[in-house]
Amino acid sequence: MDSIERSIQASWQHRIIFSEAIFDPVNTVLRDTLATNRRGKAIVVVDESLVACCPSLPATISRYFALHDPPLELVCPPLVREGGEGAKSSWGNVAEIHRAIDMYHLDRHSYVIAVAGGALLDQVGLAAATAHRGVRHVRIPTTTLSQCDSGVGVKNGINAFGKKNFIGTFAPPFAVINDFRFLSSLPPREKRAGYSEAVKVAFIRDREFFEELERDAVALNGFIPNAMRHLIRRCAELHVQHIATSGDPFEFGSARPLDFGHWSAHKLEQLSNFHISHGQAVAIGIALDVTYSKKMEYLDAPSAERVLRLLEQVGFELFTPELMLTGAKQQLQVLSGIEEFREHLGGQLAVTLLRGIGEGFEVHELNLTRMVEAMRELQTRRAARRLNQLLAAV
Repeated sequence: MDSIERSIQASWQHRIIFSEAIFDPVNTVLRDTLATNRRGKAIVVVDESLVACCPSLPATISRYFALHDPPLELVCPPLVREGGEGAKSSWGNVAEIHRAIDMYHLDRHSYVIAVAGGALLDQVGLAAATAHRGVRHVRIPTTTLSQCDSGVGVKNGINAFGKKNFIGTFAPPFAVINDFRFLSSLPPREKRAGYSEAVKVAFIRDREFFEELERDAVALNGFIPNAMRHLIRRCAELHVQHIATSGDPFEFGSARPLDFGHWSAHKLEQLSNFHISHGQAVAIGIALDVTYSKKMEYLDAPSAERVLRLLEQVGFELFTPELMLTGAKQQLQVLSGIEEFREHLGGQLAVTLLRGIGEGFEVHELNLTRMVEAMRELQTRRAARRLNQLLAAV
């Protein structure tokens, strides 16, 4: 056998910028981020739900680019597109962005900018990564969840064949700009959605951060801005730190510590036809794996209770009827998420569990009997909690 082998290394600068009111003409963060030694073309894609809350946003974006031209050229008015998980199941939405990139003759030094929540960021990111084999992509996440988790990562994709993110790429964005001002327009459910990812990364990576979240639980449930900003900043930092230092930023291996609770969360989203939000599904997935860790005697009961109580204190339900849905053979449908997760990982199941707050570890098989017991415990916990709430209201 004759062969040639060489080690190829690539380096990326992953920038997460925090600001406010980035489309205010006096704020030069976006202009300075995009400024190069050549005049850069750009298209901007905006989430339609954001425009519904802020109808003047497309005009504001156009005015910003007009005032900063050169060096920035907005080639067309902002494109308003559907966000949300339901829109992630169509390649046609990605193709629309491809058509715009082609129509306006963007090249690999041009910019595709997405001002959106995580679902539309995924679609636009996939389009940018696959046009010309990669156009510069700038993410401007507009939800708590995308600012602290999905928007600061290096993955994008769409759902297909009934599976979450089946089609996608790894493509580090040119820059991520978190504008805290966008959070004020969110409904309570969306403001809360990112909290579950913060709780997750805290208890598998950073005990001190977990304790800070416990102290801030009341403020977070009340959506106090300073508490939310601290959560987002630290959660984003821990996610980027993992990407940069884990030695596996593009997930060639099977370990996925930041996917704690996600094997069931992704399945619950599908089983509910995405009526359960990703943040809520992750909270339930976390609660399930924490309870399972306790039942397997990996995690002590007081520590498990702290995690469950924190999730409840910041406003999450820890059980949903979809956990108990059965299929034709009376098997719980959510359990098929284990096999789908194994396929997603590349062949070997690798699930992160807990030994203690801030101390995650990996297992390669799950005891289904204990997992079902954990589900029933969460069901009982929810019923008891609702009863107590009713009694307290009398």
